[in-house]
This record gives sequence, C-alpha cells and structure tokens, in this order.
Amino acid sequence: MEPIIKFENFSFQYFSQKTATLKNINLAIYPGEKILIVGPSGSGKSTLGNCLNGLIPFAYKGKISGSLKIKGQETKNQNIFSLSKNIGTVLQDSDGQFVGLSVGEDIAFALENENVGQDIMKQQVRKVAAMVDMDRLLESSPFELSGGQKQRVSLAGVMVDDVDILLFDEPLANLDPATGKTAIELIDDIHKQSNKTIIIIEHRLEDVLHRDVDRIILVDDGQIVVDDKAENILASSILKEHGIREPLYITALKYAGVDIKPSMKPAHIETLDVSDCAQKVRDWFIENKAQLIENNNEPMLELEHIKFRYDNTREIIKDISFMIRKGEMVSIIGRNGAGKSTLSKLILGFEKVDEGKIICDGHDLVEDSIMERGRQVGVVLQNPNQMLSKPLIYDEIALGLRNQGLSEDEIRERVENVMKICGLYEFRKWPISALSYGQKKRVSIACILVLNPKVLILDEPTAGQDFAHYSEIMEFLKQLNDNGQTIVLITHDMHLMLEYTPRAIALNDGKIVKDGSSAEILCSKELCEKANLKETSLMQLANKCGIDSPTDYVTAFIEYERKELR
Repeated sequence: MEPIIKFENFSFQYFSQKTATLKNINLAIYPGEKILIVGPSGSGKSTLGNCLNGLIPFAYKGKISGSLKIKGQETKNQNIFSLSKNIGTVLQDSDGQFVGLSVGEDIAFALENENVGQDIMKQQVRKVAAMVDMDRLLESSPFELSGGQKQRVSLAGVMVDDVDILLFDEPLANLDPATGKTAIELIDDIHKQSNKTIIIIEHRLEDVLHRDVDRIILVDDGQIVVDDKAENILASSILKEHGIREPLYITALKYAGVDIKPSMKPAHIETLDVSDCAQKVRDWFIENKAQLIENNNEPMLELEHIKFRYDNTREIIKDISFMIRKGEMVSIIGRNGAGKSTLSKLILGFEKVDEGKIICDGHDLVEDSIMERGRQVGVVLQNPNQMLSKPLIYDEIALGLRNQGLSEDEIRERVENVMKICGLYEFRKWPISALSYGQKKRVSIACILVLNPKVLILDEPTAGQDFAHYSEIMEFLKQLNDNGQTIVLITHDMHLMLEYTPRAIALNDGKIVKDGSSAEILCSKELCEKANLKETSLMQLANKCGIDSPTDYVTAFIEYERKELR
C-alpha cells in the first residue's frame, strides 16, 4: 500500500529563525491510519501539522528542503486550496474557525464556495450534521453552543468536503474532561465509520488514549524521536525523558516498582493486565498510606448565598455559599458553562450580584468598586499576552503601583522584591518580547502579586502547556502557597486538581454539587457525571488491583508524587 502522506528528508526553517524547526523528517502515514503526534512545547509538532495543511509554505514563509507528498503529489508545487481538498483541519480554538451565522451555514461554507446546488448542499449538511450529532441544532448560532458542541460543528465543517485526511490540532485544549472524552470517542467513531486518515496533535496523552491509536510519533527538537505502537512506548521511559506526561496509572505502576511490558497492554487502563503486579501495587499502598492535613486557618474568602441573573431573566448562579481559608489552594471545577467564570467575575466586581455577600478577610466586597476589590483579590488570566502592555518587564510590574500614585522609591522596592519571589530579578531589564510563554506567565502573576492581594485567582493556569511548563508554573504557585498566599484555581485539568489542590469545589448549572477532597470527587462516578469530569485512572487501577479504598489510594499517590516532584 502506498502512503497517503510521505516525508522524505524533509526540513523547514522559518525565515525569522536562525535554525531549522524541522530537521530531516522521514515519515510515512498510510490510508486509514490513526496517528497521535506528541512532543514538548517548541518541539516542532505544530509546524509539522502546518506543513500538512498548507499553512507552510503558503501562509508561514520559510525554506524547505526534501520532499513532502500527500496522495502522491508534492505539496510545495500545489496551492493551499488544492491541499484543502485532501486534508481538513480542526483547530483548538473553535471560535476562530466559525464563519456562518448558524450551525447549518457554517457546515455548508465549503460547499457554498464550490457552488454546490441548494438541494444537494442541504442533503450533505444534514448527513454530516447527523454523523456528529448536531442535526437538531442546525438553526442555532455557533456562539451559543457549548465547547463540545463547537468542536462537533468544526469537525462537520471539514468533513462536509469529504476530505481523506483529518488533522486535529490540540482538540482537547478548551474542553472539560468529560467533553474531552466524548470528543475522543467522536473522532474514533468517525474514523471507524469513514476509514479516514486521522492525525491528532495533543498534549493530553492519557485522554487521547481513551481510544486506540495505530501509532504514537514523538517529536522533539524538530526531529522524530520515536515512531511506534502505544504499547511499546508506554512500556518504555521515553515519554518522561522528553517531557511528556505519562498516564497516571503508568506512573503509579512505576512507583510500585512494576516493570511494565508491552504484553501487559498498558495503552488503556481498561485493557491493562495487572494479574502479575496487583500484589506489588497493594504492598506499595500499605507502605505509603497518607492523610491530607486539614487547613484550620481563619476564613479568607466567604461567599454567602450568592445569586446572579443575566438580564434579570436567566439565572446563572443559584444560591452558592462556600468558605476558603487563609493559605488554602482550592480548585473550582465543572463543565463548560457551569458558572465558574461568572463566579470569578462576581468576586472581582466585573458583574454585580443580585443577592448575597462576598467577604474577604472580614470585609464585605459587594459595595466596593472594581479598583477597591483589586486591592483585596487579584486575577491572572489564562493567556498572559492579554495582560501585558508595556515593553519592559519592570514597567509592566510597576504599572499597577504607579496607578495607585506611590513614590518611585516604594515602587522600586516592591517591584524588586516581587521579581525575586517570582524568579524574574535577573531579567529585570529585559523586554517582555524576549521571554518564553512560561516567563510571561510569571510576569502576569508578578503584576498581581506586587499589589499584595489577599486572594489570587488564576483562570486555567496551565492550559495548552506541556508537562515541563505545567510543572514550572504549578511548582511556582505551590511555593507562593507555602508562603501563605491564598490561591483559587479555575481549571479543567484533573491532574492539576489532584496534585496541587487538596480541596475542590465542583459546580454544575450554577450550583455546588460537591465541596470536598479532590481525590474523593474524582473517585465518584456520580459526582464526575454531575460536574462533567472523568473518574481518575488511579481509581480504576486501585479497583483492578483489589484495593478496598480507591480514595485513600489516590491520596497516597498524590502525597508520594509531591515528594517525588520536590
């Protein structure tokens, strides 16, 4: 069988870069294969995807050497329109892919460009919409949909053109765990029904492996490090060596001293054979039992019977009450649209509560202005580029203090102190443009910390980050927390929730469904369904190995991993 995609000694160098991003790539992908491409940030995996869909060289210019053929045709001799007939791309940001005013219009866009007749167009749109379970919402606006529904519309929009190859660029980045699981199942169903060639570029390895893939391709430093079956790769240590997070159950087996072999079928927790190692896991658990230390400090942030309606009609927050103690680090979790972001807007004063109290360190914030609340509660947005406006790091961190009218001597002292805390002091004279994403994230946190907030709220602090950057950001936040900073994380990341926040507040439909330990929530099928989460694979491993208390096993794993990370 001839490959549908073939790289031969292929290299690519952006004109703006001194060295090649892709180096001597040799890769063959065959019709009907389902491929997962992983790699740390900056490894070249996204560039590889852009070479496939034609953004390179037709949108992003650079120097190409070697050969890349799709369906036997050299891509550099084609144009982006002809390449789009072979490969459809589903972006991680679905909103950036919408062009129609309704779901039906958006799906039909490619057919309209080809002057397909109305009757045939409507028939084709209905057929594809049914495949992705969106046929009942064809009249809806794409921007009224949930994150998972938006992904389905984007998928239908590229499938309607009947392309042979589907490329998914981080399809799980903006989805809650349960919706991400459904998205992987949908991609797998499309693969089985159509036998299209599927290529997935994604950080969340364990989530993608919820369904089979034919091969995993690990890219690092612009080169293919390994191209092999999932069973073989998970039985090795190569993922961890290149900064890729292994599935949690694989890490747990290794902590227990298990020598993982491909014959154990480790690619899925469901297929994993633990018959020869269950006793080792049970023994490890007995040796490492742990209890979470309860925080009994005085209250720092209290919400009492908060209610909120948009336009005085649609009730979004429905009588929410909780208390966060000084020095706690807590996750707020739940499905897309559960009310997490609205809750943070109410705390910060961007929206005004209809009923209830918001108390910070004994003071009710409800009547305070946004500026007054900013002295008590600080927020760090998901994307640091949305927060940074000054050319130099020092000026950016000093901006909030200058707005308060402080003297330059006091500003200098406070800025330099917070730079030292954030590990930025050596970069104090650098331009922000010279920083990495992770360093920019630290600057955005420093901009808030310098104002001495009593509570720090972070929205999806690790979204789209590889394991190395994830660990860097979270260990820094843990250090702040250890020094007494109260931190609230709004997140979809269950690994983050388990490892760094002993307590989580799960929301659904504007109400709290559970306020308890993270381990307890992720070991409860009922709670996970209510909050659109996914049970942790650690719980499934505990059940497979005959451990009576999966919650206690997960707690032991978390405490052990914290020691390992430090």
